[in-house]
Amino acid sequence: MSQKSASTLAPGARVLVRDAEWLVRRVDRASTGGQALTCVGLSELVRDREATFLTDLEALHSPVKSLDPARTRLVADSSNQYQDSLLYLESLLRQTPPTDSRLYTGHQAAMDFVPYQLDPALQALEKPRQRILIADSVGLGQTLEAGVLLSELIRRGRGKRILVVTMKSMLTQFQKELWTRFTIPLTRLDSIGLQRVRSKIPTNHNPFYYFDKSIISMDTLKQDNEFRVHLEKATWDVIVIDEAHNVAERGHGRTQRARLARLLSRQSDSLIMLSATPHDGRARSFASLMNMLDPTAIANQDDYGPDDIKGLFIRRFKKDIQHQVKGSFQERRISTCHIPASEQEERAFASLAGLNLHSLNNKRTGGQLFQTTLEKALFSSPAACLETIDARLRQLQRAPQADYAGDVQSLRELRSAVADITSESFSRFQKLVDLLSSPSSELYWTGKDPLDRLVIFTERIATLEFLYRHLPPALGLKDRHVERLHGGLSDIEQQRVVEDFGRDESPLRLLIASDVASEGINLHYLCHRLIHFDIPWSLMVFQQRNGRIDRYGQERTPLISYLAIQSREPKIHGDMRILELLISKDEEAIKNIGDPSALMGVYDVEAEEARTAGALEQGLSPDDFAARDLSAPQDGPLDLLAFLEEGQEKSSDTSARQRLGQMPALFADDFEYVRLGLNRLDQDNDLSPDIDESLRVLDMNVPGDLLHRFAFLPREIQPRNGRLKFTDDKDTMQEEIRRCRKDEQAWPELHYLWPLHPVLQWLNDRVQTSFGRNEAPVLTLPSLKPEEIIYILTGIIPNRKGQPLIQNWFGVIVSGRAFKGMEPLEKILERTGLGSSTFSNPGNMKVSRQAEEMLPSVIQKAMEWMNEVRREFENRINPQLNAHLEKLEQLKIRHRREIEQYFHEKHMPENVKSRRRDERMREVENLFAEYMEWIEDTMTTEEHSSIKVAAVLQG
Repeated sequence: MSQKSASTLAPGARVLVRDAEWLVRRVDRASTGGQALTCVGLSELVRDREATFLTDLEALHSPVKSLDPARTRLVADSSNQYQDSLLYLESLLRQTPPTDSRLYTGHQAAMDFVPYQLDPALQALEKPRQRILIADSVGLGQTLEAGVLLSELIRRGRGKRILVVTMKSMLTQFQKELWTRFTIPLTRLDSIGLQRVRSKIPTNHNPFYYFDKSIISMDTLKQDNEFRVHLEKATWDVIVIDEAHNVAERGHGRTQRARLARLLSRQSDSLIMLSATPHDGRARSFASLMNMLDPTAIANQDDYGPDDIKGLFIRRFKKDIQHQVKGSFQERRISTCHIPASEQEERAFASLAGLNLHSLNNKRTGGQLFQTTLEKALFSSPAACLETIDARLRQLQRAPQADYAGDVQSLRELRSAVADITSESFSRFQKLVDLLSSPSSELYWTGKDPLDRLVIFTERIATLEFLYRHLPPALGLKDRHVERLHGGLSDIEQQRVVEDFGRDESPLRLLIASDVASEGINLHYLCHRLIHFDIPWSLMVFQQRNGRIDRYGQERTPLISYLAIQSREPKIHGDMRILELLISKDEEAIKNIGDPSALMGVYDVEAEEARTAGALEQGLSPDDFAARDLSAPQDGPLDLLAFLEEGQEKSSDTSARQRLGQMPALFADDFEYVRLGLNRLDQDNDLSPDIDESLRVLDMNVPGDLLHRFAFLPREIQPRNGRLKFTDDKDTMQEEIRRCRKDEQAWPELHYLWPLHPVLQWLNDRVQTSFGRNEAPVLTLPSLKPEEIIYILTGIIPNRKGQPLIQNWFGVIVSGRAFKGMEPLEKILERTGLGSSTFSNPGNMKVSRQAEEMLPSVIQKAMEWMNEVRREFENRINPQLNAHLEKLEQLKIRHRREIEQYFHEKHMPENVKSRRRDERMREVENLFAEYMEWIEDTMTTEEHSSIKVAAVLQG
């Protein structure tokens, strides 16, 4: 049997390496100029082993050889009803990557079908490079949207290596969501996970190569210098950066997070960024995120238009998609409780209003007077105010006494007044206890119902600690019923608290949280009550806090409550009216424009708080505050809300449904394929499959080769007691996800059965071994005429990077040694009934001599036809490629022009100016050369196709 050198290889090809047969899973360009082939073994000695071969290095001894399709050995299938052939063909079909922009997999995940959640994937797949910012509003399901796109990239062979970077409090939540709904196995690299990895691998090995798919927090990457070094030396297919607004560049400097994100953006082909608050109102900040996605898009970060960023992001609000998800979003109910101040509080308020800080008020902190800082603290709690006063007094002890003597005396008098406010005279606290304890109150809550939990938000840790000490005994709650959540907790503690709050069997009933819990975390599973103990001074904080329970999937009416103090002191009374205006404006914006932060137009928590503080310091009335600061974007160079709307690609409700694709299949669904596949393998292995077709549930013993694959997957998903249990029913799986929240384990025992599950990939590989090296099954079908033969072939033409660019399943029809034409596989399946009808197999049928003799000519015909397909493809794609390259050339000219303009206006020595300008010019040249090369390599086909004989049908 002869072979030919592997000049053209693509995923799905079978190759000979070191006298063993391997299945090519992935093809990458190696730094040596050859190809890096990621393969799984098919021969007996290497079966199920994974390996990567460098074609250049192998060529020094014995070149990698692809199997010649013209020398395929045709083998009559003797299995009952041709099951071996059907399983074999199905496995090949399932390993065929889609090459168009339709969705084939993601919409089948264990989630409700909601069109808007498919739009980000559809938009990204339209582009040569899948890099997108998903900027949907709080609570719309960004994790699910990312999962859909990741699933499609994995299905296309472009998602083997994935890195997710998120907040440490969200590691488990994100990891579990991607596994339970999409079976994407991320290894969690929290503090414990990192210790585990370090104990498994040699000191000098890169842990990011040990696991293909992992999730880590940005804080860990910041704090661990060793891991940052490893990061620079690793590459991924896809990187996901959650809460991406935290990595945007602020001002003219780069934070450590921004530098890390910029590094990560260069380490992968695909990049998915997630943020519900994607900008701070400044063009430069948003441009920094866009430049991570496409560094060629924006020449001037301070001056660019919607067309420059079109296609790089997608942003919707609840109002935009409400009609698609009737019943999935409950209408929130807002209440504000007005609480008269106690006498002790009135004295403290009077002392604060009359405070005269000559020196301290001349030095603003965070853009506000120190007196305003004290007011904000006192509006949170006496404990927070005392903490603020004491910290400043300690600071002033180190300053010249004469400069601050008057201020120190004033602060001590205020401290005395605030210290007189005990828990009994702390009116908001006492009212909170009354509201929660009184059966006649709208906020009545006992904490006895495990399905009715309560979250209380406060800005200050001192307030949080006060509530943690005093509220549980006042409500009759035990220690196990209450937890705190704040940034001072370790990553393990934060994850544990979030997990427990959403788990039925946990005794946790009350969560007292700082604003660390207001970003990204799901608190809505067992909680629909949220109380703002202190009123935020930022509309963005309103949005983030309320989004924890008012989000997609909330099954009960979100009850959101605010506690507002009422004081006789005019200054305090007026300031509280300003804060109450923020409450009403937040609610109006949610219903009307979708984005409350658009009212102030600064899109930054600190900047919004500074505006609110300014209104309080200037004594503005609510009407004046609304007119000045809450009506429209203020002094930014552009209206970001309108800007983003103009730069966004439009999609309709029906477009998602119209762009769903389906590969040809021989089995009704995944369950039927797995059922028959396991039964077939059980003849030679002790799988002991237990199958309940009515419930759509099956479980099986885990053989050694499958267990070996699980050894490189997260510990949380390992088989229990040597068995695995599956369902392909979405409703059953979603019920299991809900059920597991009651379980101490908190990870579903039931796995979702769909094309991306590791067991499906294992099954695909195993059933392909039913036929030997370079063999193809022959089926004798009564639906064909005598002497009619159909050769079922698959043809792939890769791009220069080895990724499939053209993929076709087709049949070459021969009758009486004459070619009758080509037909797509779908038509052949329909005409012959293969897969839809049952054919008995007498077991004694022979391969016709005609089928064997015609094979070389059939392959030649197939090659010629694929070459014609390639020419037609290039005629379509070349204008797009040329247009893309022309656009890049124009962008490069703009970049160069901006550099010339920048240095023309700079005042510096000419030699320095010239050197720096040349450096920038070289950077631009290298950037565009690299990107143009990537585009050409991605969109340019190789000259020759890879043909495989999948099966032969004879009459």
